[in-house]
Amino acid sequence: MLFIKRTKKVKFLIFLIFTVVLLSCTKEDKKAEEKLLKIAQSGNPRSLDVHNANDGFSLRINKQIYSRLVEVDGDRNIIPGLAENWTRIDDKTYDFKIRDNVKFHNGDTLQLEDIKFSFERMMKSPRINFIVPPIEKIEIITPSTIRIVTNTPFAPLLYHLSHPALGIVSKKVIETSGDNSAVVGTGPYKYDSWVIGDQIVLNKNTEYFLTPPAFDKLIFKTITEPTNREIALETKEIDIALDISTVDAPKIISNKELILHTKSSYSYRYLGFNNKKIIFNDKNLRKAIDYAIDKESIVKIILNGYGEVANSVIAPNVFGFTNTTKNVGYDLEKAKEFLVKSNYKNRITLELLTQGSSDEKAIAEVIQANLKEIGIELKITIVESGTFYDLTEKGNFDMFLGSWGTVTGDADYGLYPMFHSKSMGSPGNRSFYSNVEVDKLLDDGKIVADQNERLKIYEEIQQRIVEDTPHVMLYNSVIIVGAQKDIKGLNIHPVTLHDFYPIYREK
Repeated sequence: MLFIKRTKKVKFLIFLIFTVVLLSCTKEDKKAEEKLLKIAQSGNPRSLDVHNANDGFSLRINKQIYSRLVEVDGDRNIIPGLAENWTRIDDKTYDFKIRDNVKFHNGDTLQLEDIKFSFERMMKSPRINFIVPPIEKIEIITPSTIRIVTNTPFAPLLYHLSHPALGIVSKKVIETSGDNSAVVGTGPYKYDSWVIGDQIVLNKNTEYFLTPPAFDKLIFKTITEPTNREIALETKEIDIALDISTVDAPKIISNKELILHTKSSYSYRYLGFNNKKIIFNDKNLRKAIDYAIDKESIVKIILNGYGEVANSVIAPNVFGFTNTTKNVGYDLEKAKEFLVKSNYKNRITLELLTQGSSDEKAIAEVIQANLKEIGIELKITIVESGTFYDLTEKGNFDMFLGSWGTVTGDADYGLYPMFHSKSMGSPGNRSFYSNVEVDKLLDDGKIVADQNERLKIYEEIQQRIVEDTPHVMLYNSVIIVGAQKDIKGLNIHPVTLHDFYPIYREK
């Protein structure tokens, strides 16, 4: 009897072990069958509360989680979003017909009251309120139509509404979750998890109002070093590598398993001065630094030709760009002349703040060497992206390496956040530039309906800003993205806010 009991126990243990192994294998098989899209970017998002972040890392992810009234594709075409169509009633009034039966990620049906609430919330956000059109009122006209009335004509209305930060949220979710708002949208992917500094995982939204995406999971990995992103691409650890270094681009071109995607960007790179500081009130000093920097060498040597020297403060392919301004170039003699005219003839020391990617570090070192030639010592301080944004929006710096992407493709978004005195700090004017005439022109550019008249206004704005030299114009960049060759449908966005929804893997 004892032998029989032991035999039964042994059989039962074997059964248990077999069951555990079987379940484990089933889970592994299921995991192996999941369709994953793994993307590497160079920094961490600030927030997944769509109305509380305007940095590229956050916008890129929030674009997948939330939907907007209208969207814009990689070729700057306005396409339907939550609104299936829209009608311009007059210069200040648009009606938007909202799709039926759109579901939030928590299963609730989108209501027009959610849209109204979302815009009211956006207008109160100090981080994104400058993006929101100048809304006078939002009205629910019919059960499926919402009306937006602006307080003045606003020419770039649709492009502003397509901005990733203007995502629609659930009124109920926000009001019940408070400051720690739950991440709930209506976009193609829904929030799963966030390991800060490592990765964010999004799951397919099977109830998406358009065709559900091709991938079960979207995984955004943070890999700060560009060479490590390129290596991760080569070893197939990731499918798409963003912010590819110009040094690593040739390696991708020569690899038959990979594809290099490039596009002229809407981005503008510059050396920002802290115009709040007394030292930078001296225009002669600003001019001296401008003439001392060899922008052509930065483009040719550090960027390997992936870019062009900036001749204005917005990129050439942005609506409103003028070709009547020009970069001062590199002229050491003129730099020294302006320095002599300044109040700082003796040797001075300044600090340059940068996020420190390999390209940025190299650019900072070129600027450091250039300024040494005219007697300015430059200390380079490298910080991670979150600290960089905090320091620059608060004005805790001398100079910084900055960039601005004109997300809407319109000069209003390229110039108003960067140069209007009301936009100082987090909205985008991190150089703390102020000019009363420029402010008035920027206000006018928003409301003039005639596009030719707007072009004249923005031309004058750029001429005034370039003459003022609130910062040094460096270059207009080229977007460089690496991907596995079987990744299809990637139409890279000219400000890197790529739409990953249409992407699929070729079988």
